[in-house]
Amino acid sequence: MQEFELKYGCNPNQKPAKIYMADGSDLPLTILNGRPGYINFLDALNSYQLVKELKAATGFVCATSFKHVSPTSAALGRPLSPALKKACFVDDVPGLDDSPLACAYARARGTDRMSSFGDFIALSDICDATTAQLIKREVSDGVIAPGYTDEALAILKAKRKGGYNVIQIDPDYVPNPQEIKQVYGITFEQGRNNFKIDEALLSNLVTVNKTLSQEDKLNLLVSLITLKYTQSNSVCFAYDGQAIGVGAGQQSRIHCTRLAGSKADLWHLRQSEKVLSLPFRPELGRPERDNVIDVYLNEDYLDVLADGAWENYFTEKPQPFLRAEQRAYLASLTGVALGSDAFFPFPDNIERAAKSGVSVVAQPGGSVRDDLVIECCNKYGMAMAFTGMRLFHH
Repeated sequence: MQEFELKYGCNPNQKPAKIYMADGSDLPLTILNGRPGYINFLDALNSYQLVKELKAATGFVCATSFKHVSPTSAALGRPLSPALKKACFVDDVPGLDDSPLACAYARARGTDRMSSFGDFIALSDICDATTAQLIKREVSDGVIAPGYTDEALAILKAKRKGGYNVIQIDPDYVPNPQEIKQVYGITFEQGRNNFKIDEALLSNLVTVNKTLSQEDKLNLLVSLITLKYTQSNSVCFAYDGQAIGVGAGQQSRIHCTRLAGSKADLWHLRQSEKVLSLPFRPELGRPERDNVIDVYLNEDYLDVLADGAWENYFTEKPQPFLRAEQRAYLASLTGVALGSDAFFPFPDNIERAAKSGVSVVAQPGGSVRDDLVIECCNKYGMAMAFTGMRLFHH
């Protein structure tokens, strides 16, 4: 197939629309089901690059959940703890522990479930039946992978009344080293960002603490590779082999850090006993529970706990999880990794990161205030690596 006609572009009025290879060769992908749209393909092709690169860097099978050309999370195929399974609503999935790929998607989807609603999924490896069953039960636009088992493909083809988007990509495809795009009729050309992110990038430790465990290095790689495919400005918090908070597309870096930090905090809080034991009404679906948990954990908690409101969501009225209790719960956290796609211009980013359990940091460096940022890391005993490489993505 040399080209594929799309229903429309970014918006319904943007017609005609298509994808094709400029040199007239065949597309390196096959549409096995559905009719993916313009934004679907942007998500699919960006997300597959992320999981392909993440697997190459870590050796783990991995998955990512994308929305509007940025990842909500990316994760390695590690087993989930009982609390994490329950927080991700996958404690009832048979065979989950036997499928590293399903574990990777369960983690990625479960990180920021509200943002992942209607996601596009990328898988590093051939999709198995367990992963397909997990995808089938979530609201999602489509999936891209290097292949599918017969059973998995049959499961996915039945999703969304037979219209679910399933794309198979050639894992051996190598894109042209020059990228070309048009903006306002003007053509832009640049070399592809083929910069390799690996452990060698973490060797320039500029803080008093110069110790990075293997787990620290793994989490920093997850963070940096996630950032490489995230709309800038962006920062990423990572823990236990997965991105747990992505702050994407903010003009101010401190706003990126605050956004990502708040998402990381919510990921931890969702695993607290107070949230896991919420007495939801049995008919309440997963998306509705996600929304209720989000409100329960913010300052508008009375919207779901006030008399006349809680009865819609719970079988009995829960006690609020007040901000002081949340901060006490989060205070003991440590071992979180923080990556940034460009330098931190002020130490306020480190101050905010410390509140979310950050112990290790990787950023390009190069700010006129690098000394103040290093000093702030030293205050909290953090280890920080200067990578020397900016990772802007637009």
